Amino acid sequence: MKPDPSTSNDISFEDFRSQILQDYEIAVMSRECSLLGRREVLSGKAKFGIFGDGKELPQLAMARAFQDGDFRSGYYRDQTFMMALGYLSPKEFFHGLYATTDLEKEPMSAGRQMGGHFITHSLNEDGTWKNLTKQKNSSADISCTAGQMPRLLGLAQASKIYRNVDGLDQTNFSNNGNEVAWGTIGNASTSEGHFFETLNAAGVMQVPMVICIWDDEYGISVPAEYHTTKGDISEALSGLQRDGENDGYEILKVKGWDYTALIHTFENASDIAREGHVPVLIHVTELTQPQGHSTSGSHERYKSAERLEWERENDCNKRFREWILENGISTEEDLKKLDREIKHKVRASKKDAWAEFLKPHLEAKKQLVHLLDKVANSSPNRTFILKTKNDLIAIEEPLKKDLAAKSRKALRYLIGETTPEKKELQTWVDRFLEESEYKFSSHLYSELDNRATNVKALPPSYSNDAEEVDGRIILRDNFDVLFGKYPEALIFGEDTGNIGDVNQGLEGLQKKYGELRIADTGIRETTIIGQGIGMALRGLRPIAEIQYLDYILYAIQTLSDDLATLTYRTVGKQKAPLIVRTRGHRLEGIWHSGSPMGGLIHLLRGMYILTPRNMTQAAGFYNTLMKSDEPALVIESLNGYRLKEKIPANLGEFLTPIGKVETLKEGTDITLLSYGSTLRIVERVAQELMEVGIDAEVIDAQSLLPFDLEHDVVKSLQKTNRLLIIDEDVPGGCSAYLLQEIMEKQGGYQYLDSAPQTLTAKAHRPAYASDGDYFSKPNAEDIFEKVYEIMHEADPESYPQLR
Repeated sequence: MKPDPSTSNDISFEDFRSQILQDYEIAVMSRECSLLGRREVLSGKAKFGIFGDGKELPQLAMARAFQDGDFRSGYYRDQTFMMALGYLSPKEFFHGLYATTDLEKEPMSAGRQMGGHFITHSLNEDGTWKNLTKQKNSSADISCTAGQMPRLLGLAQASKIYRNVDGLDQTNFSNNGNEVAWGTIGNASTSEGHFFETLNAAGVMQVPMVICIWDDEYGISVPAEYHTTKGDISEALSGLQRDGENDGYEILKVKGWDYTALIHTFENASDIAREGHVPVLIHVTELTQPQGHSTSGSHERYKSAERLEWERENDCNKRFREWILENGISTEEDLKKLDREIKHKVRASKKDAWAEFLKPHLEAKKQLVHLLDKVANSSPNRTFILKTKNDLIAIEEPLKKDLAAKSRKALRYLIGETTPEKKELQTWVDRFLEESEYKFSSHLYSELDNRATNVKALPPSYSNDAEEVDGRIILRDNFDVLFGKYPEALIFGEDTGNIGDVNQGLEGLQKKYGELRIADTGIRETTIIGQGIGMALRGLRPIAEIQYLDYILYAIQTLSDDLATLTYRTVGKQKAPLIVRTRGHRLEGIWHSGSPMGGLIHLLRGMYILTPRNMTQAAGFYNTLMKSDEPALVIESLNGYRLKEKIPANLGEFLTPIGKVETLKEGTDITLLSYGSTLRIVERVAQELMEVGIDAEVIDAQSLLPFDLEHDVVKSLQKTNRLLIIDEDVPGGCSAYLLQEIMEKQGGYQYLDSAPQTLTAKAHRPAYASDGDYFSKPNAEDIFEKVYEIMHEADPESYPQLR
């Protein structure tokens, strides 16, 4: 096949020749990084390696079609693409492999993710947005197979919103929706539900998205026929092909070693998606994986000799080189010279990266050896300390863990000593641990001044003749204010748009703000969350509605692995301020009344989890979150929408604080802590307890992540000396978490005169109907009797046995 300069906007042949050789250089450089990277793992310098060898050529074509403002949502083999965009140098590649904890040297995650996971920085140092339209963008990768797909949908939808919604400030975020979201995925991962759910949703929504499938005919050791109907994903999806009458996908198929066809295909896909705002699927076939899936195994174990020979002959870099020579674009001598130069550069980069990785460790080792020498000379345990020092000296290439372990072990030999040398070593250890732990544990939540926990409370205000209305009215009218105040705000979910959600908390708002801002979706929780993540990454303020709390389990992987970890795994360089709205608690029946709070609390660290007791509190949380830019889950009380509440005069303005509890009733005998719908039962029981002389203090946790930052519960315990936590989660769930927070973090144990206790739901799912609710979850009588039992144990004379 002869080269065709018209593939790149009619440039001259010399420019086209220069482009080809530049692509060749990047392909060879990327391959050399992969080869040396594997050796670094096998030598023990790096922990694990998963590389992009065999996928170089299509990634170069994708890079050619990728424009400023576009976004990538990919997987861990796209190193060539990132190199082609200029975002990944060989030295940075090796810093990622070594897990260097310096964001300047390892800009993808400062060593928090294994190599092959890529991002671009969306934020300035102060947390403000960069101009995303002036750079090429990559959302932060995750390892979970197909986990990048839901987010891809939202990245593409953002372009549709920016093109079609009036009043948006597009500065920094969009050029009238001209951006394409590019997704990459391996052929085997297309078996995952995330892929199919995203594929269907994008076809329905018609958003500018290009899904690129890198097909090497295997998923680790398992061939394609075990993964895909007909063994061919584009053939299996052929029914999605758009035609003159029906929307759908443009489906393109191209061989991964055919350079000019790849260039044409990717430019064509870019044009179709960008101009027509329709999704495109590119199936790139006949790719190879020269080193197998990863450094954890060898593909010689599962590929036949014939397959291995085919892969050697059809390696995309080999075929590209042959094409260059056949068409006289370069000579064998010149390419050999270029190959040598590239290999030398990559080897030098590897050497430099390892030296830079070791430098701070070696400096710290030198300091520690000196300190151990000093402390040994002043200690009766000199022999043991010197052995520890010599063991450290023997480690020629120490890691942080080596330095931490040896220094802490040395302190054991100094127990009881009070010398200045010991104090100096203690200071060094404390500082080293603090600095090192921060490198691995910072940015789980925002560390900026505008974080939501810094937003000051502003209580609702009421006029003298404030009307009592259904709680849903307060939510509806508050949302109305927010959507008028924030043009970038939008909400979407099942039954969210036309009927204004299943409880009419958005009644009439679609008619006022349009179908794109108040939108219905299909029944597909994972991609509802994905829509939110992607749009939030592009500067919008989405609220993703999951109809009921139980349904959040459909989306828990995306919430946990993608949204909750985003700030952490990017070290604060990307943010997705998505609010997830749902409702739950006390509804009757196994599938609509679960309270999986313990699971959510543990799986969603990195998000706020808020459990308002009524709709006024809920509205205040939404107001607070809109003043910040962090992800949160708000769980409204399902049985509270029709309960009467006074309507505030300052809708859209009052602020429920995050990370603070609220004392609803003062008391002296026992502290009762609860949240959500159960709290209303606790409040009623507290009044009944007064009849038998028990004065309970009632506290609303209201914010579970984070919980009680000002330690108000322990202040209550200083007065009451007793604690009962009431929760409708299963035993060992949320109540156990709250107990640990109060006993360990707040030190509440030291103020107790009775054992702290929890009262939870039964271990099983709640049974159906009113009786099922009564016998499955804490009821008023359970709470009354548990409190009385605690008081009876403390003072049996004043509180004789009840039953």
